[in-house]
Order: sequence, then C-alpha cells, then structure tokens
Amino acid sequence: MSGDDSARSALARRLRELRDGHWPDLRVTQAQLRDAFGVSVPLISSWESVHLVKIPPMHRLEKYAAFFATRRSLAGDTARVLPLAELTPDELDEHKRLLAELTRLRQAALRAQLAAEDAGGVPSAAAFLEGPWHFPEGEPITIICSQIPEEQRARIPFAVPSQGDYIELYKYSDLDSLFELWGHVRAANPHSQVTLRATEDLRSDDLTTHVALLGGVDYNEVTASTLARMPELPVRQVPDWEGERGPYFEVAEGSGTRRHHPVTTRSGDDVRLLEDVAFFYRGVNPDNRERTLTICNGMYARGVYGAVRALTDARFRDRNAAYLRERFGQARSYSLLMRVRIEGRVVITPDWTLEAFRLHEWSEPTHGA
Repeated sequence: MSGDDSARSALARRLRELRDGHWPDLRVTQAQLRDAFGVSVPLISSWESVHLVKIPPMHRLEKYAAFFATRRSLAGDTARVLPLAELTPDELDEHKRLLAELTRLRQAALRAQLAAEDAGGVPSAAAFLEGPWHFPEGEPITIICSQIPEEQRARIPFAVPSQGDYIELYKYSDLDSLFELWGHVRAANPHSQVTLRATEDLRSDDLTTHVALLGGVDYNEVTASTLARMPELPVRQVPDWEGERGPYFEVAEGSGTRRHHPVTTRSGDDVRLLEDVAFFYRGVNPDNRERTLTICNGMYARGVYGAVRALTDARFRDRNAAYLRERFGQARSYSLLMRVRIEGRVVITPDWTLEAFRLHEWSEPTHGA
C-alpha cells in the first residue's frame, strides 16, 4: 500500500476501530450510529471503507468524538450524542483527545486525496469538503441574493423583460458575490440541489432549506426581516445614507453602542471606497431548526464580496474555516464583523486569523451550555 493510500484509509480504519473495539465489552453497530447521528447506514459504511474512501465532513467527526467520549451515549433505548454541556470533566478530556486525533487523520486524508486527484493545477472535489459551505449530502440549499430596485433596473440595458436581449441575472445587485458563492457551493455539495432566488421569486419551501442570504438590509428584504427576528444578536446594520458619516454597523457593548463606518474619500461628487465593513453570520434556520442560516452582507457590495471570499478564496478559506471552528466550536450561532480593504477596484480577502480584520465577534452557546 502506498503512503498516499495508507493516509487516505487511516481515518476509515480508525472509525471502524472505534465502533468495533473502543469499549472492549461493548460493540457499537452501524445502526446505532445511524440513530445517534441522523444519517443512513450506507453513509456510515462508506466512511469506514478502505477501498472507496469517502472522507466525512468535520461536523460528523465532532459527533464521533462526542459519542465515543462516554458510554452514556448508549444508555436508554436509543443511541444518542450527548451535548458537551452534559459531559463530565473526564469525558470532555476524552472528547478533546478523540477530536484532535480524528481531525489530524482527516487532514492527512484530505492532503493525500488532493495529491492523488489534483491534475493540471485544478483542485479536486475534496478541496471543497472543508468549511461552512459544505452541508450534509443531499440536503437542499437556497441562495437568496439582494435585488436591484425595479426603478433602477429600468435604467439598465437588457434588464427589462420586454427587451429581446433580456438577461435575468441583471436583477441581482451582488453579482460578484453571487457568482463566487454559487460556484463554490455547487462544488462543495455536488449531490445537493442548490437553488438561486431573488426576493420577488421566493417560494415557501425555499426558506426551510439551508439558506444563504447575500446582501444588506436595504436591497435584500429577507436579510432585513431575518435580522429583525434576532433580538439576541448584538449587531445591527443601519443604512443611514443621508447621515453625516453615512451607513454603519452598530454593535451593542454593555450599556452603550459602538458604530463601525466604512472608510471613504470624496472628490467632488465622486466617492471612493477604501475600506468596507462586512458581516458574516451562521446559525440555526429560524424556519427549520434542522437546517442552517448564513448571512453575508456589507454596507457596500464589495463588503458582501469580502465576506463571501473569506471562505471561498483558495488562499484563505481553510485558514478562516479553521479559525471559526477553534473560536466558536459547538456554538449554536455566531457572527463576525470585519474590515474589508479595497485596493483600487480590487477587494482584498480578509484574514480572520489577524486581529486587525476582526471588529466584533459574538456567539450563542449550544442549548444547555
């Protein structure tokens, strides 16, 4: 067996070992893991296969670590994963040890798979299995993009349906962000349905999938209404375009608030954007607790693009995804307010591991924590 093959199969062998022999007097069946994880037996079997290697996503390995950290996972009639808040100090130490081991094996497997599959400089599908934009296989995803107001659309050539060369995409106001995110989400979820919607085209079923909202509160009505339903969130977007310093994000801090404005320069009527303020949020979908809600918005379109690129840019996505895992762990929901620097017309991808890019962080603990 080559070194690459050995590294790719080591995680599969370890998952099988956990199930067969972690507790010498107690063998765990695939059906029990199915009940605990909420997945199918064939999927669990694929994770244990050393021949057709399928690398499980990180959130599944977190469940493995929590499950095998305590025999109490098998107490009662149905196997289950206990919340971390219910684990004893010794069980938490075991969870930490197992998660570190499985994470290391997974990273080695991904590196080996990339080396085996990468051809001509084009990344393989395994490159997209990391990070928040990878969802459980087969679960539908809806991207809801901000929309240019109808009166402004009327002034754009080819944006009017009565025109012979009508282009429907012209109704979206964050095309850079949409183009970037659409390709990445499709690559990261090749077996899931990914749907694009403008607010005027929404259907009720769209809002109960994994939902990704692109754009701020002035152009995306769903972003505005969703944020209004989150009183616990300490960040508020204020589109004060007529104010002395313009629009801003406001953060509740203790008994007061702090405002974060974009940085601009003026020359006559021209405004040049030097630095935008952007917002990333991930939490439970309020319309379906079995799915997620993600928000990428900014005061300007370039801020939205920076928030998206933080987790799609090949140079930064793994680093930023790792930061989210380390910083927020098992949090039920979390958010990050960031600077997005603009160099001429170019948006510089923010590096969340650098404090200078992070303006504010917040998280809501897992229930019971």
